[in-house]
Amino acid sequence: MLLDPHAPETGTTPEAALSPEWSLDLAGEWRCALDPKGVGELDQWFRHGLPGDAPTVALPGSVQHQGLGDPVGLDTPWTGSIVDRSYFTDDRYAPYREPGDIAVPFWLQPRVYYRGAAWFQREVEIPAGWAGRDVILSLERVHWESTVWVGERLVGSERSLTTAHRLDLGRLTPGRHVVTLRVDNRAVVDVGPNAHSVSDHTQGNWNGVVGALSLIAAPAVTISRVRVVPDVAARSAVVKVDIAAGSDGAGAGSVRVSARRFNVPGEHEAGPVSAAFAAEYSRELGERGLTSSGAHVDVELPLGDDALTWDEFQPALYELTVELVTDLHGHEQHDVARTVFGLREVGVEGTQVTVNGRRTFIRGTLESCVFPLTGYPPTDVDAWRHVIAVCTAHGLNLLRFHSWCPPEAAFVAADEAGFYLQVEGPVWANQGAALGESRPVDAYLYEETRKILDAYGNHPSFVMMAHGNEPGGRDAEFLASWVATWRSYDPRRLYTSGAGWPALVENDFDNIPDPRAHRWGEGLESRLNGRPPETRSDYREWVESRPRPIVSHEIGQWCAYPDLDEVSRYTGLLQPRNFGIFADFLVQGGMSDQAAAFLHASGRLQLLCYKEDIEAALRTEGFGGFHLLGLTDFPGQGTALVGVLNPFWESKGYSTAEEFARFCGPTVPLARLPRRVWTADQEIELDVQVAHFGAGPIDADVTWSLLDQDGAELGSGSVAQGVTVPVGNGTRFGPVRLPAGLTAGPAQVTLVITVADAAGARYENDWDLWVYPAAEPVATPQSVLVTSDVGEAAERAAAGATVLLELGAEQIGNDVALGFTPAFWNTAWTKGQAPHTLGVLHDPQHPVFRHFPTTGTTDWQWWELLHGAKAMLLDGLPAGLRPVAQPIDTWFEARRLGVLVEARVGGGRIMVSSLDLDPSGDRAAARQLRRSLLDYLAGDDFSPTETLTPEDLLSLLR
Repeated sequence: MLLDPHAPETGTTPEAALSPEWSLDLAGEWRCALDPKGVGELDQWFRHGLPGDAPTVALPGSVQHQGLGDPVGLDTPWTGSIVDRSYFTDDRYAPYREPGDIAVPFWLQPRVYYRGAAWFQREVEIPAGWAGRDVILSLERVHWESTVWVGERLVGSERSLTTAHRLDLGRLTPGRHVVTLRVDNRAVVDVGPNAHSVSDHTQGNWNGVVGALSLIAAPAVTISRVRVVPDVAARSAVVKVDIAAGSDGAGAGSVRVSARRFNVPGEHEAGPVSAAFAAEYSRELGERGLTSSGAHVDVELPLGDDALTWDEFQPALYELTVELVTDLHGHEQHDVARTVFGLREVGVEGTQVTVNGRRTFIRGTLESCVFPLTGYPPTDVDAWRHVIAVCTAHGLNLLRFHSWCPPEAAFVAADEAGFYLQVEGPVWANQGAALGESRPVDAYLYEETRKILDAYGNHPSFVMMAHGNEPGGRDAEFLASWVATWRSYDPRRLYTSGAGWPALVENDFDNIPDPRAHRWGEGLESRLNGRPPETRSDYREWVESRPRPIVSHEIGQWCAYPDLDEVSRYTGLLQPRNFGIFADFLVQGGMSDQAAAFLHASGRLQLLCYKEDIEAALRTEGFGGFHLLGLTDFPGQGTALVGVLNPFWESKGYSTAEEFARFCGPTVPLARLPRRVWTADQEIELDVQVAHFGAGPIDADVTWSLLDQDGAELGSGSVAQGVTVPVGNGTRFGPVRLPAGLTAGPAQVTLVITVADAAGARYENDWDLWVYPAAEPVATPQSVLVTSDVGEAAERAAAGATVLLELGAEQIGNDVALGFTPAFWNTAWTKGQAPHTLGVLHDPQHPVFRHFPTTGTTDWQWWELLHGAKAMLLDGLPAGLRPVAQPIDTWFEARRLGVLVEARVGGGRIMVSSLDLDPSGDRAAARQLRRSLLDYLAGDDFSPTETLTPEDLLSLLR
């Protein structure tokens, strides 16, 4: 449960915030005026009132979400770098630059945009009973700087992007007062234009206040901060209580602490689990470091021998109550604060992260502050419960908050679920901003880090922290000091210098981008594009090269085609005008009816690449884990459709959570295969590995089975019986041999590895393999001419011949980079990094594939056909010509492409191929497709419907 909807900066819930007697909810209507020219202070709007035509808006909320702001134009002062400037110069984008109908391709576009100051004003009634108490204005989440006046008196300003703004209004006389709030969403500090805390790439640069807005009447002496430091071995905790006293002095008093478990089934009514402990403080204790302005008390809190720990398998939580009784000048005062904690310790054992001493494997994804309906993050727990439930269903155990810190509700939901969080400061100091150069961002990062740790540090889900994302500047020394400082200040979690880099000796773990299947700039030389498919690769060299855990930074980044049906989901502030541009490009390319097919085919390839990416990490003994980028699409930075889910955390139709969790979860069977393609006379040999990061060791039987495409079993066997699988991923069995002849081929078969434990749990994972007939020469039928000469092909086909025209990559002059994997991130923001395509769409029922089993999407048997091949440009050819096999172009270009094209030429028939069909050597897949292709050309089924001219054939060489 969320104990404190008015959670203060210190992470402590004061009694006043919970009690209707001592708090006023300020949610509701406020008068609002925008101040883009910054005249409000000069004109003293706080004194004279907002301009007469000022509308009312609802707070919590943003002004943009309520329709206040300017239409988007070419001169809109976006917060965020624009890498691809072609939008402003390319004639293709001219229709989207028209005033009044602007559509940008970089990110989701708000209905209105506003950057500047916004003023909010309302009257409040201070109760008579509040006399003698300080009144605190608490604003849960503000974007960005808040300045407050009460009547004509300036109270002060706050500028946190991560925690509540709390402004002390002083002691207000009972009765009516005018509160004026000025919020400015311009850059207070240069944290980097792409930081997800502020950027239009993600949440958008909104202006307003969200979450709880309240006035709180605070007693003279208050509990200002409570920190709980668990001791798992001792089944106890040290409660560190800070007490703040105002000008009336501290007096004398006592502190009492107690705790109860509240979320374990059957314990909802449980009483305190420990005896109370009292500690006194007084003005006279100054020699011991306690002064009249406050005090600090440490309280040992035994939780009992039966105390339960908190982790992803058993998220036992404790509610802590701290009671303060003070005697101030003969008047007894009370203050009560509550917080939630878990008996949890996170650490490092060699190269792996531990939770409560047990090795774990970080399976994370990013939450980049993408909330299209509102443009700002939710502050209710249910919204975050949904996000975390979706992540858990996909087998993940961590959310990384990329260059931003979520509201309290996210921590509460994660605590409940036993889900881990990596929190970051609101900084992406790069692309102009930089760390370690004595700029204001240096001090601001320290300021915000302290606030984050004080506000959210008790949450057991808060297990990791980085300063922010991918820093620039002379940052190493600065960040080394940052890690050391905050680890000393709050050692309850692991720290790393930055998400991405640098890897410093001071780090508890390194969050680096190198060990992954495809890295920035690798293009067609990356492992999945440049090497034949196998499932043996791992990152052991990386593990051996450093003494700390590695958590791979932003792995994957595989794209799928835009889901154009998703547009109807955007009913709020942010609009996918970029999708409208991409849909128009598809119409212009004559492929608008293929959008759904492009989505499905590219999505299945994306999922296949994520599977291998994740399994490679799981195969690496001693590896720390990974962060996906991401489970959901990223709508900014040129539109990066890298998720199997859309920005609403919903399926896009080509993947399910159950399918994903087969290869991503606490316990995952793994097959280490030297290849994906076999011949029927070969024995299939593999090793079996179990990545088991469950609650404890399991006793299990491990088996294999081989299934045909209909799910019928072709063979099965035992790998190991009654074995104990410890926590870790070092358990291997093998070699395991599947006898030759289980299928004669050609066939697509599925290898299934099953781990069945003694408690009845069952873990399965699977891999598609291809079995083709034993190697033998592929004879060319006498009725078919095979040539690579376009002129000869056109001449012979025109004369009535049946022709297979094989075009080599060197013959084709276009710049389309055809790879096996889909595009990385997107081609606009990576400046055209290869590959440019998103898989090959084809009809698996087409007779050309009669002897080449395929599913209509790109799978591993296509690797050797695509590797080194080129796509043909079909733009300008008859609109009705649909390729037999069609590479899906990037949505920024939407060119009609082909690698297999059939047509009539004169009185003959022709098939043009730009695949690599070389049948020589160890190329069983190429040999098999060539055999199937020639069989089709020689048969009666070969009857193309479209006609090409010899000039059309020559155009394929463009």
